[in-house]
Amino acid sequence: MDVLVTGAGGFIGGHLVASLLQQGRSVRGVDVKPLDQWHQVHDGAENIRGDVSLLETARAAVDGAQRVYNLAADMGGMGFIENNKAACMMSVLTSTHVLQASREAGVERYFYSSSACVYAAGHQTSADVVPLTEKDAYPAMPEDGYGWEKLFSERMARHYLEDYGVQTRVARYHNVYGEHGTWDGGREKAPAAICRKVATAAITGGSTIDVWGDGLQTRSFMYIDDCIKGTQLIADADDPEPVNLGSDELVTINQMVDIVETIAGVRLERRHDLTAPQGVRGRSSDNTEIVRRYGWAPSISLADGLERTYRWIYDEVKRSIG
Repeated sequence: MDVLVTGAGGFIGGHLVASLLQQGRSVRGVDVKPLDQWHQVHDGAENIRGDVSLLETARAAVDGAQRVYNLAADMGGMGFIENNKAACMMSVLTSTHVLQASREAGVERYFYSSSACVYAAGHQTSADVVPLTEKDAYPAMPEDGYGWEKLFSERMARHYLEDYGVQTRVARYHNVYGEHGTWDGGREKAPAAICRKVATAAITGGSTIDVWGDGLQTRSFMYIDDCIKGTQLIADADDPEPVNLGSDELVTINQMVDIVETIAGVRLERRHDLTAPQGVRGRSSDNTEIVRRYGWAPSISLADGLERTYRWIYDEVKRSIG
């Protein structure tokens, strides 16, 4: 067995397993969720339900692997992160135990999926953003709960490299979206939530859409195919320093609604909920380092990625409505 992917039942994990299998790798996928709740289950992989926050389960999962992609975490969109800070921080058990098990097993390479939530909030107070560079993570004041866990686990990976020689690699994901992800239930992120709301209106003849905040908050969003390519590029490389993996195509939330409405062929009245979780005011990825180190840049525009995502979510919404 070449590769272990933790969080294989999740959105990014499912796509990563598919890519690895297409390359002819033998893959073990592990996730705490029952298999019927995985976003994708691939017949060519060894699919195991297991809680790798437990050290013995992590050891069993890592056993025999040459490479580990640790994507497992208790997380979701901003609504979930802001209201479940303790649950998000408990992912430190997963991050620590999978890393510990990887060291004990002598894996050749350990990849950790971090997040743009590690960045100090003081750099993200304006919608007119200055893109975040890797050095902006310090002095440390990350997003409460989820961001602190990610930053701590980054440091653990660094020290396991320094103290034990474990070849750790870290990518800071910026707002990944696409098909075969969570689109309802409270853990979905903004692109999926907007696609769901617009699709529901298009299918039912609705005329309104609820938008969290005033819609002027800014973000950049990375399509899943670009994320998977960048993830494997970083995992394969010799540079152990954390690096941004995201798009630098900045939009407001209102502009993203515009794009999805155009795809759907509808125009909806917007009701802005100023009491809903909004996260930081503005965030975008500075891609200078990933271009310099790896020559990587996103290849899928937001409009193209949202069209693919919307078509998939539309079908899911239509199926759920019956």
